[in-house]
Amino acid sequence: MADVIVIGAGLAGIVAASEAVSRGRKVLLLDQEGEQSLGGQAFWSLGGLFMVDTPEQRRMGIKDSQDLALNDWMGSAQFDRPEDANPRKVAEAYLDFAAGEMRGWLAERGFRWFPVVGWAERGGEQAHGHGNSVPRFHITWGTGPGTVAPFERLVRKAADEGNLTFGFRHRVTNLIVENGAVVGVSGQVLATDGAERGKSTNREVSGDFEHRAPAVIVTTGGIGGDHDMVRSYWPTDRLGPAPKRMVAGVPDYVDGQMQRVTEAAGAALINGDRMWHYTEGLANWDPVWPNHGIRILPGPSSMWFDALGARMEAPFLPGFDTLGTLKRILSTGHEHSWFILTQKIIEKEFALSGSEQNPDLTSGKWSAVLKARIMGKGAPAPVEAFKKHGEDFVVAETLEELVAGMNGLADVSLDVAKVRRQIEARDAQIENPFAKDAQVTAIRGARAYRGDRLIRTAKPHRILDPANGPLIGVRLNVLTRKSLGGLHTDVTGQVLRPDGSAFEGLFAAGEVAGFGGGGYHGYNALEGTFLGGCIFSGRAAGRSV
Repeated sequence: MADVIVIGAGLAGIVAASEAVSRGRKVLLLDQEGEQSLGGQAFWSLGGLFMVDTPEQRRMGIKDSQDLALNDWMGSAQFDRPEDANPRKVAEAYLDFAAGEMRGWLAERGFRWFPVVGWAERGGEQAHGHGNSVPRFHITWGTGPGTVAPFERLVRKAADEGNLTFGFRHRVTNLIVENGAVVGVSGQVLATDGAERGKSTNREVSGDFEHRAPAVIVTTGGIGGDHDMVRSYWPTDRLGPAPKRMVAGVPDYVDGQMQRVTEAAGAALINGDRMWHYTEGLANWDPVWPNHGIRILPGPSSMWFDALGARMEAPFLPGFDTLGTLKRILSTGHEHSWFILTQKIIEKEFALSGSEQNPDLTSGKWSAVLKARIMGKGAPAPVEAFKKHGEDFVVAETLEELVAGMNGLADVSLDVAKVRRQIEARDAQIENPFAKDAQVTAIRGARAYRGDRLIRTAKPHRILDPANGPLIGVRLNVLTRKSLGGLHTDVTGQVLRPDGSAFEGLFAAGEVAGFGGGGYHGYNALEGTFLGGCIFSGRAAGRSV
C-alpha cells in the first residue's frame, strides 16, 4: 500500500512525487496518458520561470527586488473577493521563494538558464497596475524538456529503488471518501496506446482499479483542451463574448475532468471564471494535437490592427496586456486581429511558444542559438516555416497586395486606404528621436534594455519602405491556454471544502489548483508563473503529505 497517491504525472505531479519520496513516503503516481507523456504540458513549454533579483538579471543591468515584484504581482492580481485570502497568501509565499531559494534549489537539481532575461507582459499603463516593471522571464536551457528532466530523473530513480510505482493509462474517476476523509481512488485502466507524446490517445477501457492511501494529491492540470468547458466559465461581463472558434494551446487530454471529480467529492472550486488565453495564436501548419495552436511571442514593433482595420491603441500593444487586448479584440464583434510588419521585424522579433518551435534553445547549445538568432540569415527556421506554410500568413511586396491577401482570410474586409493612413502616420514618427506615438516610444524604451536591443527588438524603421520588406500580414486567433482558478487550497496544498474547512487526506497542486490556493495569479498572470507555480505548489504538497 502506498503512503501517497499522486494523480497526474505532469510537472506539478512529478515535483510533488519526488518531494514525498524524499521524505520517506511510498508513492503511487497515476496518469491517464502513457509513459511517453511523462511531464505533461510542461514538456511543450518554452521553459520560462518568473524569478526575482537573480544573477542573470544583475548581469543584464536589471535592478529587481521582492518589494518591486510584490507591487507588480498585486497590481496585476487585483484580488477583490473574500475567497482570495488563500490565493493571496500563496502568491506572497511564491514571491518569497522566487526571490529566495528558488534559483539555488533548482540549480542543485541541474537547472541552468539562458543569460538574456525576457521582458514579458509589460502592462503599459500605470506603475500600480498590471505588468512586469522589469524583465523577469528566465528561459531554462533545454526549454520544456529541460524543465521536466531533473524531476523526471528523480521519479525514475525512485521507481528503480522501489519507492515509487507508476500507473500509466490509469484514469481516476472517483475519490474514495470515508468518514469525511479521502482514503483512496478508483477508476478505469485504459488500453495501451503508443501514440506519440501530445497526440490523442484511445479511451478504450480494459479494466478497473482501486487503490488506497492516507493522502491523495491531485495534479491533473486545467481545462484548456475542452473549449466547451472554457466557454461555460467564460467571463462575458469582463471580457466580452466567448469566441466561437479558438485554437488549442494544450493537448486534448487537458480536459478538466479530474477537477470535476474532485469537486463532486466535496472539494471547493473557486475563481473558475479567471482564465488566461492568448491573442496571438496561429493554427499550427504541422499539428501535434487536434486544433493545435502556437503563440507568437512578439517583440514590440509589429503594428496591431483589429478586425475592422483600426490600429489598436496603448496599452494594447504586442507583449503588454494580454487580457486587456483580448477584451479589446472581442469588442469589435469579431474574434481575430492582425499584425502588419516587415521582414526586418520578423527576423529580429518573432519567436514562437513551445519547445518544439525553439530547437536551438531546446538543444541547450550556444552554437545552435548563435546560428539561429544572431548569425543566420532570415528569421529562425521555425518562424520562416510558418511564414511559408502557415494558413494565417500573407506576404506581399505592396500594401495593396497585402491587404487583398488578408481580406481573403477573413469574414470582414479591411479598407486599404484606411490601413495606409495609419501606417503612414506611424512611419512619420520614425524620422525624429521624438514621437507622440505610444508604440514608437515603447520600441525605443525596449531598446534601452540591452537584452531587447540584442535579440528581441528591431531598430525602428518605416513599415512602408520597400528596403525593409517584404510586408507581412498575420491573422491572429484566440488561443486557449491556462486556468487561473481551481481547487481551493491553503499554502501547504491542503484542499478545502466549501465551508473553508480542511478536506482531510486531499491535496492539490499545479493548474488544477489555479497553480496554488485556487488562483494565486488573481486576474492576470505575469508569465513564468505557470511552470513556477507548478514547481512551487507541487513542492509544497509533496512536503505536506
